[in-house]
Amino acid sequence: MFRLQRALPEKISHTETGAIIYVISGATGRIGSVVAGRLLDSGHPVRVIVRRPDAAADWTSRGAEAVVLDLRNSQKLTEALNGATAFFAMMPFDLSVPDLDQYAAEVVQSVSSAVKGSGVRHTVMLSSGGADLVEGTGPILGLHHMEQALAQTGTILTALRPGHFQEKFGDVLGAVLHEGIFPVFASSADTPLPMVATCDIAEIAFQELLADTRSSETVDIVGPEYTERQVAGSLSDALGKLLEVVPIPEPDWMNALTEAGFAPHIAESLMDLYRADEQKRLGPRGNRSIRATTDIDTTIQQVLAQEA
Repeated sequence: MFRLQRALPEKISHTETGAIIYVISGATGRIGSVVAGRLLDSGHPVRVIVRRPDAAADWTSRGAEAVVLDLRNSQKLTEALNGATAFFAMMPFDLSVPDLDQYAAEVVQSVSSAVKGSGVRHTVMLSSGGADLVEGTGPILGLHHMEQALAQTGTILTALRPGHFQEKFGDVLGAVLHEGIFPVFASSADTPLPMVATCDIAEIAFQELLADTRSSETVDIVGPEYTERQVAGSLSDALGKLLEVVPIPEPDWMNALTEAGFAPHIAESLMDLYRADEQKRLGPRGNRSIRATTDIDTTIQQVLAQEA
């Protein structure tokens, strides 16, 4: 599914090396759940962090330890990270919070404090293209602050910076299925963009957690390029129905987002993100690059199967 640019070590035996455990946050999401599952399937001890008791029960039935907590609870997170070999960190994008910036700041403070306090040697963080920028990137700005804060904790930080998720078409699936339109929040639907499947991101995160990493770095994850019109065409073929591609220009973004149910402050954050993307500010600028190759047709089939 992708091509790595360095060799990885053989699987480490828990019994041979003592207390080895991998702590995975976001274990109910598309990426964290796959990372935790791959580790378990490979025989590695796993401690997942979840927000719901029912999710914890699901993971314990699969053989993982499970801790129920909010990532903003630094004390409990520190306890969950104690003894960890490596930590998969991420920033939840919670649409229910009244202030995204404040929420991100609280998560950053808590996670970085817990990583420092627990002495985790290696942290693999799900970041994003554009996380090196200090302003004007909407929700990516929280990832910038998390990268900066974790870099000061003493952990070895591997920050994974993917571009567009291929699965993002799921955000407009309602309009696709009920109205036959494929909305695009850009002035053009014909701009090629690298798009990465979340299964590739998860596999890369899994292997980076196992790697014998000696220094911090930022890692771009670059997928195949597609235009939004090509994505719509592939989705149209998969559904067997014609779709109208509708580019939405910037002056109409706020109305379109609020009509779709987003709170105004969420809409404003997303508009900053769309604007940065239009200005081509979110490109790869990391220390290293990994090429992911899962194609959009495969991803569309997987998402539609999950929605069925």
